[in-house]
Amino acid sequence: MPRVEIVAADTPFGERLAAGFGYPLRGAALPTCVVLALVHYVGLLPSWTGALASALVWAATWRYAADCLLHTANGYADPPDVGSDGNSASGWGLTAIHLLVVALCVVAIVFFPRLLWPLLILAALVLPAIDMSLAFDGNLALAINPLNWARVIGSFGAAYLIPVAINLLLGALIVLASVATALLPRLLALPLFAFAYTYLIVLAFHLMGAMIHQRHERFGIEPEAEKLAAAAGQDADSRLLDEARRLAVDDPLAALRQLAARLQERAAPAAVHQFYRGLLQRQGLRDDLLVHGQIWIAALIAQGESRRALGLLQECASIDAAFVPDDPRTCGELADLAARLGMSRLAIQLCRGYLAHWPRDMQAPHYGLLAARQLAAHADQHGEAAALLDRLAAAWPEHPLRSEIDAQRRQLANPA
Repeated sequence: MPRVEIVAADTPFGERLAAGFGYPLRGAALPTCVVLALVHYVGLLPSWTGALASALVWAATWRYAADCLLHTANGYADPPDVGSDGNSASGWGLTAIHLLVVALCVVAIVFFPRLLWPLLILAALVLPAIDMSLAFDGNLALAINPLNWARVIGSFGAAYLIPVAINLLLGALIVLASVATALLPRLLALPLFAFAYTYLIVLAFHLMGAMIHQRHERFGIEPEAEKLAAAAGQDADSRLLDEARRLAVDDPLAALRQLAARLQERAAPAAVHQFYRGLLQRQGLRDDLLVHGQIWIAALIAQGESRRALGLLQECASIDAAFVPDDPRTCGELADLAARLGMSRLAIQLCRGYLAHWPRDMQAPHYGLLAARQLAAHADQHGEAAALLDRLAAAWPEHPLRSEIDAQRRQLANPA
């Protein structure tokens, strides 16, 4: 069972608020926001086709936002995958309510201009209560009941003003978008503002979920994430860490043995790895730090945390300049990532390690070519790049990358 990242219900809301701004930009939320923003291009389709397609996109946006609210309210730290929590009724209900608000604003602008600002303020005040009700049970009749609004608002007190403020910001952004769209090319303005809308919507629903999570007993909710964490033995890991910290004061080696035994059992949380690594550093156990680095890097890659693995690799390389992961797939993935991030020196080191440890692997020419391209970017390393390409050409005459290797050789021999 993969590790469940949870947030304690008693975490101060200030911390939740500060961390919340990054929520739409991590995990499944970021690609979802990007895709939803790009799909808004369907609004350019002619006539009713574009209008219907736009309504579908907004329904998908509110549906995912509702998923985020439910996921957060259940104690999960990370955003949900698409369609993992909510129901389609909540998405359509939220879309209908918000489109109704937009329609009322348009009517106010055309026929009753003085009512526009009171209407906007009223909408900003009651929409969070409506959104939370719809996200939880999809009951439109309950969601639009003023008595239910009063109950929800009273349950949160001053904290309720947070989603209200975000709704006001969202409204201001929509007004700004309507002005800026006339100034910017529409093909550029549309996805940029659509991403901003989606970001703010996901942020608002996440923070509403955090507010509910803090008061879950009042709403009769038993956070699902805590149950899953307990079933996976994560509570046991917290107790183990507390015990290891106490033991480390008088007998750090015993604490290390205790943690090492845990690491050999199954995937461990980052806190266990970090404390174990800190103890190794304090004891000056250089070789053990490198062995643990291999283990944790492999675990991070398996969990999809390649950037964190790259940071750990740099730490290990500062201990031993020749350090590379002990698995070719891991080494290769990190070499590609380092090159994409512009970390040329680290990419070259990983590629050299790949060629030294797995010279006959079918991916060796790819990483040899990658190293040569990184070396070729530096005038004083052209000779090493050329020599590497010559060796690749001789060792892999029939490889599918042979034409690219030859093209790189010609480019080095005849620089522009």
